[in-house]
Amino acid sequence: MATLLLLITAVLTALIAGLFYAYSCSVVLGLGKLSDIEYLKAMQSINREILNPVFFLSFMGTAVLLPVSTFVFRGQPAFIFLLMASLAYLIGVFGITVGGNVPMNDVLDRFDISGAATEAVRKMRDSFERRWNLLNNIRTFFSVITIALVVCACIWNKET
Repeated sequence: MATLLLLITAVLTALIAGLFYAYSCSVVLGLGKLSDIEYLKAMQSINREILNPVFFLSFMGTAVLLPVSTFVFRGQPAFIFLLMASLAYLIGVFGITVGGNVPMNDVLDRFDISGAATEAVRKMRDSFERRWNLLNNIRTFFSVITIALVVCACIWNKET
């Protein structure tokens, strides 16, 4: 049963790492080519649509299952990998998202693009895009570290 828990944890962690990786190496690059209005409208739409059960299952599921897996594997060789993965995810992915990206998304969501002057639209994009992308790259880095550590835990678990 513990191995099944570890496998489910690994899959959810990989899904989230893949999501943030795809954003970093394709989505934000494509969005960056759009005009200011197109960019802001696209980001508003994406930020609204990502709030769905499938995303929450993987994002929140990883936040729950990593610490649970760490607890289950305490005293075993895989424990240290899972502990480091939990910390990397909870601080570098979950924490950055909740403390950085989400508040920025909320500000953007309240911004009335159609009623804003061209200069206000430009200022909104300037204040949003670079910082949001930086935070996304940070959480991408930590999500990749997290899945690498979970894979190490899986390998270490198999060898014991």
